[in-house]
This record gives sequence, structure tokens and C-alpha cells, in this order.
Amino acid sequence: MDKLLKDLLEAPGVSGYEENIAAVISAELEKYCDSVETDSFGNVIGKIGCGGKKIMLATHMDEVGMVVKYINDKGYIYFVKVGGISDGVLLGQRVKILTKNGAVTGIIGTKPPHLMNDAERAKNVPHTDMFIDIGLASRDEVLKTVEIGDQIIFEENAGVLNGDFYFGKAVDNRLGCWVLIKTAEQLSSLKLKDTEIYLVATAQEEVGLKGGKTSSFKIDPDFALIIDTTVAGDVPGIDEKTACLKLGKGVAVTMLEASGRGAIVPSKVRKLILEAARENSIEHQIDIIDGGMTDGAIIYTSRSGVPTGILSIPTRYLHAPSGVFNIKDACSAAELSVKVVQKVSSGTII
Repeated sequence: MDKLLKDLLEAPGVSGYEENIAAVISAELEKYCDSVETDSFGNVIGKIGCGGKKIMLATHMDEVGMVVKYINDKGYIYFVKVGGISDGVLLGQRVKILTKNGAVTGIIGTKPPHLMNDAERAKNVPHTDMFIDIGLASRDEVLKTVEIGDQIIFEENAGVLNGDFYFGKAVDNRLGCWVLIKTAEQLSSLKLKDTEIYLVATAQEEVGLKGGKTSSFKIDPDFALIIDTTVAGDVPGIDEKTACLKLGKGVAVTMLEASGRGAIVPSKVRKLILEAARENSIEHQIDIIDGGMTDGAIIYTSRSGVPTGILSIPTRYLHAPSGVFNIKDACSAAELSVKVVQKVSSGTII
């Protein structure tokens, strides 16, 4: 695993608390872009080229996590979830609370099963019955370090699981951020004529696609391409007709999100992306999503509408302490992103 990918996966950045991950991305984009800014909402926007068609590549940089809500008299910390996290993945996990004095390690706990009654043991423990133990014995001790509102992330982790299979915290969507930076690297050397390319790491996607809304309104692009992760179906318990994407079989070309409540990619955009993939022998899969959506859902409705495509990287265990992906699928996403931008720049669609 290269250092950039590891740094992106491990950096903190719960929705609304993206300053650290934004700094990492800004520093990388500055190597390849003519200009880089962080706007008033917290989106990082890099720009390559000047004049002509405006092409926006967007990937969100925030991660799901938690925020400190309450500290009881015995020093146990209660929290609210930020973004869609299943309560079932929380219990027993190690977390980091990012405080004014640095990161504090904690363990998510609840009443032990030995002391539960039959009714309690028969149901899943809700997160409201969980707490974080940081090894201090009173509220006053905890408050010397931890404050209400501090962000909480899953403990940092990233590495190689086996061969091309990698794992890490915040794969959704730091993997997309890695693809964005790799795409910027390639595009910077192409010097496309009459084209402005905006490379955007959006904030607060996990809590309502908010950064995609503000950044697309500001840029007013002629075309947008979204880079995100999506659900892989190659694990036990999932029927292929429900989710058929597999790790190692290429980037997923998303055509429809959330049964149409999210983005419905226009036919001319679908055709362009698939032609780019086939012409360049880029391995790919087709993604139709029943649930969940990307920044594409808000960007393609910006102003009078934006022709928008979506590339997704199949991932196992999304919104959990560790996700699993195949690095070759991410490389396919970067390669296809470049080819799509070249096609649009040459006059296809717009």
C-alpha cells in the first residue's frame, strides 16, 4: 500500500470535521493543479486549465463517525452517530476521540451479556445503550481533556489483506479521494485545450450531499463525474440479483441510484462512459443501486441541470471500522476517469 493511500484512509474527518483530511488532499492537489482552494463550506477545489468547457470531478472526503454527546458522573462518554452506521458494528470497537489535547483512545461498551435478562439478550443493543470508556473515573477528570462535540473516529487502520485486496478505515470515500488525486496527476500532463477541470473533495456528503450542492452551484459545470464507493455483493448472505458487484472485476459504472430517488445517469452519459471503457479495454461492471446515493444525486440537479456520470469502486463492509477493496478496481476508476474527461473535452456531449 502506498503512503498516500494509507494517509488518506487513516486521516480523521467525520462529516463537518473535515479539516485534517482536507489539508492532506489540498497538499496533494497542489502538486498537479494550477490553483487549489478550500471554500467557505469546507470543500477542497483544485483547478487545471482555463477557459472553455467546465468539467467537475467530485469525490467526498468525509467519513461516518460519532460525536461526544454526554459524559456521566462516572466518566463514561455517550455519543451520537454521524452518518449511517449500523449499531451492530459498534460494540467492542476501539475509537479515537479527537480532543484539544490530542487523540484519546476509548472502547465502546455496554452492559455485559452475563447481566442481561432474556429479553435484553434477544435483541440487538442500540447505540443509545452504549458508552465509551477511556479509563477515567469521573466526569470532572474526563472534562479536563474531552469536550462535548468532539469528533470520534474508528481507530486508524490500513494495509494489505492479501495480494491486491486491501483494507482500511474510511474506505468510503478516501478511496475515491485517492482516485481523484491520481486522476489529477494524469490530467495535469495532458494540457487539454479549451477545458477547465475542477477536482473537488466535497464535505458532508454522508449527512445529506451538502458539499456537492454548494460546490456545484459555485462551479456551475458543463459536465460532472462522481467518484465514490459502492456495495460489493461477493460475500455470504447476499443474493446476486440483489447485489452482483465483485471485487477485482473492475470499476463499477453506476447508472441509477436509490431506485431513482438518487441520480439517474442520462443515456448519452452512460454511452460515453461505456465507450471510453471498451475503447481502452478498461475492466468494468454495471451498478444499479436500490438504496444509497452519491453526490451525483445533488450535482446533476444543480441550477438548470448538469450531465453527470458516476464511477464507483466495489467495497465490502461499507460504513464499518474497516472496509475491504481491490486496488485494481481503484486503478481502473482512475484510468476511466481520465478517458471520460478526454472524451468530454474533445466535444462529446457538450
